[in-house]
Amino acid sequence: MGIGATAAIVVGAYIQAASSDPLLGAALSVAVPAEYRGLVEKAGQTCPEISPNLLAALLQQESGFNPRAHSPADAMGIAQFIPGTWATSGIDGNGDGKRDVWDPEDAIPSAGKHLCDLAQEVEGVPGDKQSNILAAYNAGSGAVRQHGGVPPYKETQDYVRIINANAGPKGGNSGGRTVTATQASAALQAAKRMIGQPYSWGGGNAQGPSTGICCSPNGSSGQSTVGFDCSGLTLYAYAQAGIDLPRTAAQQYAASEPVTGKFHPGDLVFYGSSPSTIHHVAIYAGGGWVIEAPRPGTRVRYSKIGTMPDLFGVARPVSQHSKEI
Repeated sequence: MGIGATAAIVVGAYIQAASSDPLLGAALSVAVPAEYRGLVEKAGQTCPEISPNLLAALLQQESGFNPRAHSPADAMGIAQFIPGTWATSGIDGNGDGKRDVWDPEDAIPSAGKHLCDLAQEVEGVPGDKQSNILAAYNAGSGAVRQHGGVPPYKETQDYVRIINANAGPKGGNSGGRTVTATQASAALQAAKRMIGQPYSWGGGNAQGPSTGICCSPNGSSGQSTVGFDCSGLTLYAYAQAGIDLPRTAAQQYAASEPVTGKFHPGDLVFYGSSPSTIHHVAIYAGGGWVIEAPRPGTRVRYSKIGTMPDLFGVARPVSQHSKEI
């Protein structure tokens, strides 16, 4: 028996067994709610330095497209403007005479304008220009100029990495397509062959199980264990299908397209509370089961898809960097 409609609904807005709100997945490299598609496409062309894909990836990271998002730092709305930045960068995007940070018709065009302003503020700073613009959105253009590029703040570095991966090269997915059924099946079969391999923090690569690194959040080291961690297993499985995946679970989500319907064997299953907090990935085996490398002290195994309580979504890798098998 499959996962069913009830279980599909609980994993969030990216997975809907039946929905009257279609999501855009083909034109942009992240799923954009239909009501915001036109706004993102238009605002993403405000200047040559940005694109609709880049803006979409930023909004997903900032708020998950929630126009009522309000952070403890007083960042507000779908684009998470703080009051001071909104005062200087907020515009009346819909021409109703108001600049409303809570209104996506104002906030999304304002985000496009703000990104373009930041592009000018970090002009000439060494390093990748798109990364510098994103870092400036997160940490301020002054910090980017001070450090000569993306500042050495973990939050900012993770922010830049995830959005860049989600947006794709130069803000696009370069025409990438989701993996074929044949590729997904090959990845699943590869994962099945690894059942019983030990968990190793940081272990696993495209060639197979390997020694890991030190140390997991609870202090577990993989340096003396040959095996896989969760994303090492999925990276290996898809490498056998000719698909190159990034190393971490969050990066793999950013390099995949959310599934908006029935799950298929070989799809990747992600756990966390948001794209930036994804901490675990497994490969869907069908019938409500996944194959995963769960945690230190365990082995690669079958588990029910809902074993972890924070199931975030299911996504299908994009094969833009694939090799034929």
